[in-house]
Amino acid sequence: MNSAKYLFSLLAGLLVYVFLSVIYGQNGVFALRQLESQKRIISAHMQEVQNINDDLNLERTAIRDDADVIAAYARKMDYIFDDEKIVKIKGLVVSEPAMYDTGTVLKSVPVEFLSEWYCKCAGLVVGILLFVALLLFDISYFPPKKKRFHTETVEGIPIYDVAQV
Repeated sequence: MNSAKYLFSLLAGLLVYVFLSVIYGQNGVFALRQLESQKRIISAHMQEVQNINDDLNLERTAIRDDADVIAAYARKMDYIFDDEKIVKIKGLVVSEPAMYDTGTVLKSVPVEFLSEWYCKCAGLVVGILLFVALLLFDISYFPPKKKRFHTETVEGIPIYDVAQV
């Protein structure tokens, strides 16, 4: 029996564990791709919210500093200057106040991955199965040899170590 075969089963189990961990583990390639796609979505959403913020800041600056804009908003709320007169016509639809788009809520999606426990168990199972398969292969093709007890005979005159008197 060659012990290198059995070390191969240990190596195969270790390789399965490493492969599953690197590809499908918590910090693996599959999880990294999911995180990168979420990053792209969040970046696009953040840019959209930044554009809304820029528009609102521009409108705030216009309301704060520009007298014509202030007068337009005051007229929408039925305020008039001292020398102006207002004429109200019944039957016309009153304009609704402006609704500002504040963006949409973006929820993060949990990343899917194989747990470390699963990766270790899969590597252990593959290693044990390969070990058993190699052991059965060795037993079936190379059955253990029966040792025969062989006694050696010496021809000639036997000499014994006997203490002399």
